[in-house]
Amino acid sequence: MLQFVNFQKNYGNFAALKIDELQIGQGLYWLKGVNGSGKSTLLKSVAGMLSFNGDVLLDGNISVKKDAVNYRRLVSFAEAEPLFPEFLTGREMINLFAKARGAEAGQEELYIESMQMQHYVDRPIGSYSSGMNKKLSLLLAFLGRPRLILLDEPLITIDTESLLILYKWINERQEQEGTSFILSSHQALDREILPNAGELLIENQTLTHIL
Repeated sequence: MLQFVNFQKNYGNFAALKIDELQIGQGLYWLKGVNGSGKSTLLKSVAGMLSFNGDVLLDGNISVKKDAVNYRRLVSFAEAEPLFPEFLTGREMINLFAKARGAEAGQEELYIESMQMQHYVDRPIGSYSSGMNKKLSLLLAFLGRPRLILLDEPLITIDTESLLILYKWINERQEQEGTSFILSSHQALDREILPNAGELLIENQTLTHIL
């Protein structure tokens, strides 16, 4: 599903992450590492949001660098603390993402209703709480038919009921469409709900795949 080829991300003279060769198969993965280990840097790099040396390939041949447009249609990313234009409404953001990702008409409605966003989705984002912003960010990541969804700290700032709904979204997309997920979280994943989650560990500025 995902292949790192001579990957290296530097901040000035500091080598933040270095992954010589690593392949990660289709599935659900929990990305672990101490604070400052580079979890967000890794996810943003894989999402095509940060520049780096080397390459990342999706499905063996879709390069984030050489085929960026196609790659980004197939890889979604939800930030830990999302920021959106405050003057837009949630629905306007949803419509923009749905068009960019070629989402089926009305795909967003199920997500809006299950997260109970219908009461505020037409309000300006500037009026949203952190939890509302988080739900919007998660919804946007699920639009279209991405092959890989990256979720940075998805378990924070949402209530327990919404968290169970997110787990349901993940399980359904995996079972119905074979979508892969990489989640970073300081909180433990619920192994009863996500029993097949593998582990990815960032340690000493490199990434290890733990079965």
